[in-house]
Amino acid sequence: MRGNFPSKVRKSRPWMLRLGERRGLLVLGDFVMALLSLGVSIYYWGSSVRFIEFNLEFLQQRVPAWFYLLPFFWLLLLLELYDLHRAGDWRQTLRGVAMAALLGFVAYLVLYFYYVDPPRSLLPRRGVASFLVAASVLTLAWRWLYIRIFTVPQLMRRVLMVGAGKSGQTMLQVINDLWPPPFYIVGIVDDDPEKQGVEFLGHRVIGTSAQLKEIIADQNVSDIIVAISGEMKGSMFQALLDAQESGVDILRMARLYEDLIGRVPIRHLEADWILRSFVDEARVSSIFELLKRLLDILGALVGLVLLLVLLPFLSLAILLDDGRPIFYVQERSGRGGQPYKIIKLRTMRRDAESDGKPKWASEGDARATRVGRFLRKTHLDELPQFINVLMGEMSLVGPRAERPELVEMFQRHVPFYRARLLVKPGITGWAQINMGYASTIEETMDKLEYDLYYIKHRNLAMDFLILLRTPQTMLGLRGR
Repeated sequence: MRGNFPSKVRKSRPWMLRLGERRGLLVLGDFVMALLSLGVSIYYWGSSVRFIEFNLEFLQQRVPAWFYLLPFFWLLLLLELYDLHRAGDWRQTLRGVAMAALLGFVAYLVLYFYYVDPPRSLLPRRGVASFLVAASVLTLAWRWLYIRIFTVPQLMRRVLMVGAGKSGQTMLQVINDLWPPPFYIVGIVDDDPEKQGVEFLGHRVIGTSAQLKEIIADQNVSDIIVAISGEMKGSMFQALLDAQESGVDILRMARLYEDLIGRVPIRHLEADWILRSFVDEARVSSIFELLKRLLDILGALVGLVLLLVLLPFLSLAILLDDGRPIFYVQERSGRGGQPYKIIKLRTMRRDAESDGKPKWASEGDARATRVGRFLRKTHLDELPQFINVLMGEMSLVGPRAERPELVEMFQRHVPFYRARLLVKPGITGWAQINMGYASTIEETMDKLEYDLYYIKHRNLAMDFLILLRTPQTMLGLRGR
């Protein structure tokens, strides 16, 4: 009977947090720790100032208004740690909090030594230092507690996979590769008689659509992942509707793939997906285009000021290491495949492509000069691209610009590759901060999945998120 599922299915559900709920819990916990850190830092700062009693007068006269914004600034520095599989890994959590504290310290130093008027008393060293220390310690304590409690199997959502074909196996591989795993997989359901009892990637097919109701009740299933890429039988469709009516969450494979790893599964998509995603879903308003262009111009001007400051030192290093030229100009494919000339600081030997054939950059590329390796690691070689951004040929955020010869080759081997040319290439991007360079066809497909995710979901909030995460990529020396 439809909807006649036992109440056993709903047991323990309040503690089985969904992905969005876990992320919200992390933000709330971090914010509470940041508020506590603010209180600790103000008390320590006020108690250590001679001849001044820590009271309301101290708060009104000595604590500048911007100091109360430090908790929000701390949350921005922790953006990378709202990726749930990073948040569940203690080493990555430790690294992320340390990087956040370092970025906060560097930002403060820049302001402290830049400002002469107003007086530096408005930039309190003791208060900021105590906040960063307290925020780091309290955030680590909270994150340790989160990992110890919310990554145990008893509090994970219990998930049933529907479909043991290629799509289902891909989804299982994604879940298996994440640590800690986002779900507890209770098993697989498939109507193919030949798959019954067979194990795929450590998970067994435990029944068919006819047994779905009993499996949900016996295994206390909270979610079902539908990973059927072909035609779905009517009996399976009806069983899924009954499950949904009983309170079980139904998750589509493609959407869950995006939510878990921030990519689109191009190996499992039909051609009409491009039309649905990029004609219907990914259209942006003219207001967004205008605001993005204004952001590009503002960012380019700031970047060019930074380039002017660093250029004498970087030029001298390049000249002493490998001589002229300092700059490197090369043709790239822009929006719609339109060619343009990209400007970079030279990092390769002058004979890097003596045969005239384009080559991929690889890890530890032997063609790079000594200074070039440092520039590529820190992405400082890309500073002149702000000229391209100012001219409107590039954006601050977008897919990485590629050479026309490589674009032509990729289009023959990588499905949907042309779709990345729907937007301007960017200095930084979703793929760049999550993966970096690609040197094989498989890596290019993985990187394209990130690019298409950005194109599908792009908005100003996502652009700001990418820009805020970019400094950590640079300080992490992830370039090649």
